[in-house]
Amino acid sequence: MVRTLALIGMLLAALLMTVGCGGKKNVPVTDNAAAVVTTPPVEEVVEEAPVTETPAPVSNYATMSPQEYGIEDVYFAYDEYTLSAATMTTLTANAKIMKEHSDVVYLIEGHCDERGTVEYNLALGEKRAAAVRDYLANLGVKAGQLRVTSYGEERPFVTGGTEAAWAKNRRAHFARP
Repeated sequence: MVRTLALIGMLLAALLMTVGCGGKKNVPVTDNAAAVVTTPPVEEVVEEAPVTETPAPVSNYATMSPQEYGIEDVYFAYDEYTLSAATMTTLTANAKIMKEHSDVVYLIEGHCDERGTVEYNLALGEKRAAAVRDYLANLGVKAGQLRVTSYGEERPFVTGGTEAAWAKNRRAHFARP
C-alpha cells in the first residue's frame, strides 16, 4: 500500500509540473509603449566567384566516322596479313591523327575476299586486324583506343568475282565500336 501511495504521489508531482509550465501568455501592446528596435551591425560579405575547372575538350571526332577526318583503310595482298610499305605509310598517318584525339575509340575490322572457307577467312581477318592494331600501338596509339574484330568474307566492300573487287575486300577497315 505504501508503494501505491508513493507511485500516486510521484504521478501527481509530474502532472503538476507539466500543468504548471503553461504556454506563452499574450500581453497586449499599448500605443504608449515605444518600441525599441536594435539592428545588429552588418558585416560586409564578399562573395567569391565559384572556381570552375574547364573540362577537357571532347573531340568532335568521337561522333564522326573515321574516314570523315582522314583515317584511311589499309589493304592486303592475297592470303596475307603482313603489312606492306604502303600500308605502313598509311598507318603512320592514321596514328598521328589517333594520337591527337586520344578520346576516340576505333574498331579495326579485318576483311577478306570471298575465296577460302568461312572459318579460314574469319581467322585471316582477325590476323589482319591484329597486325594493324599492333603496328599502331608500336607507333604510340593507346591500346585502349583500339578494338579488333573480324568479318572475314561476310561484309564485302565491293561485290564481284574479279581480282579488282577482291583486292578492295582484303582490307582492315576503321569504324566506331
